[in-house]
Amino acid sequence: MRIVEVTPQVAVSEQLNLEDVPTIAAAGYRVLVNNRPDGEAPGQPSSAEFAAAAAASGLDYVYYPVNGMNFPGPDLARLAATFDSASGPVLAFCRSGTRSINLWLATRPAEDFPQAVQRARSLGYDLSMVGQR
Repeated sequence: MRIVEVTPQVAVSEQLNLEDVPTIAAAGYRVLVNNRPDGEAPGQPSSAEFAAAAAASGLDYVYYPVNGMNFPGPDLARLAATFDSASGPVLAFCRSGTRSINLWLATRPAEDFPQAVQRARSLGYDLSMVGQR
């Protein structure tokens, strides 16, 4: 598990295992966001399995699956609210962390976008999904 802190409130990660969820809760995260569609890769745990693991560890769970074809997804305002006003730190994950950080960028207000892009670039992520505003 490789967790990358984007801000004190938001972190992103590559694909998690179900066994990682208690460790995530113990690290102080309060919300787990799954940006990976079910069945995207063989052997990947399902959203229902992550929801159960999150509940067992006391985490809120949000399933917001996207890919290159439907980015940024159907309800960006809901996702922005999750990132911005969650009950505590948020960990969003996908295959590599790239979709998750691009989704975080897509939810940033226009006035915060340049600084957010700079932060994401400094972490080494490909930002081509979100493009420029």
